Amino acid sequence: MIRCQFKRRVAAGFLLFVLAATWLMGCGDRSNSPTLAAPTVTPPIQAATTAPPEPSSTPTPEPAAALVNGEAISLAAYQAELERYRAAIGAQSGTELATEDQQTVLDDMINRTLLAQAAAEAGFRVDESLLQARYDALVAQLGGSQALADWMSAYGYDEATFRRDLAQTIAAAWMRDRIIDSVPEMAEQVHARQILLYNSAQAEQALAELGAGRDFAELAAAYDPLGRGDLGWFPRGYLLHPALEEAAFSLQVGEISALIETPVGFHIIQVVERDPQRRLAPDARLTLQMQALQDWLAERRSQSEIRILLP
Repeated sequence: MIRCQFKRRVAAGFLLFVLAATWLMGCGDRSNSPTLAAPTVTPPIQAATTAPPEPSSTPTPEPAAALVNGEAISLAAYQAELERYRAAIGAQSGTELATEDQQTVLDDMINRTLLAQAAAEAGFRVDESLLQARYDALVAQLGGSQALADWMSAYGYDEATFRRDLAQTIAAAWMRDRIIDSVPEMAEQVHARQILLYNSAQAEQALAELGAGRDFAELAAAYDPLGRGDLGWFPRGYLLHPALEEAAFSLQVGEISALIETPVGFHIIQVVERDPQRRLAPDARLTLQMQALQDWLAERRSQSEIRILLP
C-alpha cells in the first residue's frame, strides 16, 4: 500500500453530511431573495396615568462553544453533537470523551460553519422547498418516516434541530462540492516501482546490485513476490511520503533513484512510464479532492475570526 488508510470518523454530524450530500444538486439560477416581514405599527404613546412599567429585560445570550466570524456555535449544540458522537462510536451516554475526540467534534462543527458561510457568500440559499426535498429524500433513503424518526431519536435530534442542521449541511455540502469539483480529471502522472527494505545494509546491497546491472524488475520481484514492487500510476500529491514523490517525478523513464529513507524503511524507485496528461484513477482523484478541501479549510481558517469559548 502506498497510502495509509484514512481513520474513519463516524460522528453523527458526518452521517448527516453524507446523507444530505447524496441528493445535492447544482444551485442553478435562483432568485432566493429574502421575504421582508410586514412592518410593525407602533401605537401612539398615551400620557401615563400610572407608574411606567418596568423595562423588559434583554434576553440572556445563549452560551456559545465557539464564534466563527461572529456566528455562534451554541454550547447546547456542541454538547448535543458530543452525545451523538458517543452514540455513533458505541460509547455509553455521558462517558467522558478523549480530548482529541472533543476537538474533532468542535473542528467539524467549525468546518461546516465555514463551508456554509462561504456558500452564502457565493449566493447559495437553502429555501424551504430545497430543505423539504432533501428531507423527503432522507425519508425515502432510510425506508420511511418512522425509520428517520428512529434515527433522529437515536442521535438526539428533534424535528427543529434536525432541520436546522440539515439546512447547514446542505449549504456546506454545496460549497464542498464546488471545491472538490475544481480538481481536474486529468493530470501528469508517473508509473513507478520500488524496492522497499527495512535495514540500511540490505538496501545498500540492493543498490549495489542494481549498479552492477541487475534487472530492477527481477530484484523487486525477489523482495516482493506478490506485488513485484509495482506502485502503479500516480499524480503529484498522492504518495504518502513526499520524498518518494519528489524522486519519482525527477526521474526519467528507466532511471533509478538513490536510497530514500522514510519512516517505513529504505526505498529505491524506478520510473517505468510517464504521461503528461493521464486520467486520474478514482482513488487518486479522491485523494487530491480531499487534499483540496483540507487546503481550502486551512486557508479559510487563516482568514477567519474563530474564538473558542470552552473552558
